[in-house]
Amino acid sequence: FMTSTLSKQQTSEAPRVPIAIENHVAHVRLNRADKMNALDNAMFEAIIAAGEQLKADTNVRAVVLSGEGRAFCAGLDMGNFANMAKGNSNTAAEVSGDAQGRLEKRTHGIANRAQYVSWVWRELQVPVIAALHGVALGGGCQISVGADMRYAAPGTKLCIMEMRWGLVPDMGATPFLQKLLGDDVARELTYTNRVILAEEAKELGLVTRVCENPVEEALKVAAEIADRNPAAIRAAKRLLNNAPFEGAAQTLLAESVEQDAIIGSTNQVEAVMANLEKREPKFS
Repeated sequence: FMTSTLSKQQTSEAPRVPIAIENHVAHVRLNRADKMNALDNAMFEAIIAAGEQLKADTNVRAVVLSGEGRAFCAGLDMGNFANMAKGNSNTAAEVSGDAQGRLEKRTHGIANRAQYVSWVWRELQVPVIAALHGVALGGGCQISVGADMRYAAPGTKLCIMEMRWGLVPDMGATPFLQKLLGDDVARELTYTNRVILAEEAKELGLVTRVCENPVEEALKVAAEIADRNPAAIRAAKRLLNNAPFEGAAQTLLAESVEQDAIIGSTNQVEAVMANLEKREPKFS
């Protein structure tokens, strides 16, 4: 493995979000197991730093995002809600990186910092698979929606939890929730903050697969993706990211533009030859 670690607290504790890269697959792990990977300021920083590092790494062809310990992510650190109850209205803003409370300020492209911990995985040019276990609550659920797919262990608890704290979902998942779920289902889960298990989440569309070992399964599928033409995979992600927000004419034109750029390229020809010669492809 080639391993990279990202955290400003490396000297005093284990890195918050270590990355291991092998055979073009990056495994990103939320690593605050004693707090069920709850999101405090350092976790926000480390998740974003991990995403930014991988955005710049052209060697990576697929990503698996998982959590250490008993859970994927329990959402915002409970200490922040305790401070809110004491009347500290700036708490959420401080965690999201804006001590002035102006969350509408765009700090990361079209997103603010709190939204970017989910949105960065959509901006990543390669597919991302979130491997869920234990719980994916609130911000943890929203981070998982930023991934291309979600594989969950049986019994994993998911919840769009923000209404429990008198808040709206505001960490980047809203644009995709109504694409994954029916409109009425997205509304019910948002309004009621009902906890659902992985099995129901699969039926509703919030989870892609339910599997005994989601990390193992995610790494397996990521390896399969990494064995495809990387230019075609990146082009496909661009198409699939944009299609829900475009008209048919835009999407059909985008398909043609992407295909024109790929057809006859070295990697596309290699994909054809490898299939004809019944061998593993060697992509550049």
